[in-house]
Amino acid sequence: MKLAVKHFKDQLRIYRRKPLSLALFLLVNLAMLLTIASLIFVIGYIFVNGVSHLTPELVFGAYSSDNPSMSFAIVTTIILVIVALLLAAPLSIFCAIYLTEYAKRGNKIVKLIRLATETLAGIPSIVYGLFGSIFFGTVLGWGYSILTGACTVAIMVLPVIIRSTEESILSVPDSYREGSYGLGASKLRTVFKIVLPSAMPGILSAVILSVGRIVGETAALIFTLGSVAKMPGSLLDSSRTLAVHMYISTRDGGMAGRNTAFATGVILVSIVLVINLLASYLAKKVSGGNTDGE
Repeated sequence: MKLAVKHFKDQLRIYRRKPLSLALFLLVNLAMLLTIASLIFVIGYIFVNGVSHLTPELVFGAYSSDNPSMSFAIVTTIILVIVALLLAAPLSIFCAIYLTEYAKRGNKIVKLIRLATETLAGIPSIVYGLFGSIFFGTVLGWGYSILTGACTVAIMVLPVIIRSTEESILSVPDSYREGSYGLGASKLRTVFKIVLPSAMPGILSAVILSVGRIVGETAALIFTLGSVAKMPGSLLDSSRTLAVHMYISTRDGGMAGRNTAFATGVILVSIVLVINLLASYLAKKVSGGNTDGE
C-alpha cells in the first residue's frame, strides 16, 4: 500500500513538471474508458431490446411464417465456422511459420506472400462473395451451399490469422529456440514443441477475430451460402447464418422482424462470448496458466 502511495506521489510530481505528460495520460485513460463504454453500450442495447423477445419456440422451434425460428441458422452458423476454420487455420499457421522460421530475409517469396495477404485484407467482402459464387458455386458446381460459403470466408480470414500468428511467433524470445537447439532438438521439433505453444495465446486471439469476421458476414454469404430458411442436411445444402437471418428479418419483417433481429443478435453475441471464453481457457491450458507466453 505504501509503495502504491509513493508511486502515485512520484507520478504527480512528474505531471506537475511536465503538463504534456498529464494531458497524454488523461487522453489515454479517456480512450480506454470510451472503448469499454462502447462495448458495454452495444452489448447492453442488444440484450435489453432482444432478451424480452426470446422464446423457446423462436430459438428451438421449427421455422414457419408464424414462427421465424433461428434454430436452423444457429446450426448453420456453427457448421460454417467449424468448416471455415478447418480450412483457413492450418494454412494460415503454416504460412506464418514459414515466414518467421524458415524464410530467409529479403526472400522474394516472402515479399509476394506479404503483398498477397495485404491485398486480401483490403478486398471488399462483396467482391469475395462474387468470386465465391462464380468459382466455387458455378465453376466447381457446388451452387449455393455451406461449402461454397465456408471456402469463401476461409479466404477472407487468411490475412487476419497469418498476420496475428506471425506477430505472436516473432514475440517468442530467441532464448527459447536457442535452449531447444542446445538440447539437440531439431528445428521442426523446436517449432512445434517450443515456439507454437508459447505463441498459442496470440494464435487463439487471431482465431477469435476470425470467428467474429465469419459470424458477422452477410454480403459474401448471401452470394455463396444463400438465404434459404431450412435446416441443412449436408455441406452442399443452402441455408442462412444468424447474421443473414438478422438482415432478412429486419428487411422484410417490419416491427416483428426487428424484434426477431434483436433476439437473434442476443444469440449471436452469446455465441461469440462463449467462443471467447473457451479460447481464453484453452490458451491458459496450453501455456500452463501464463497467457503472455513468458
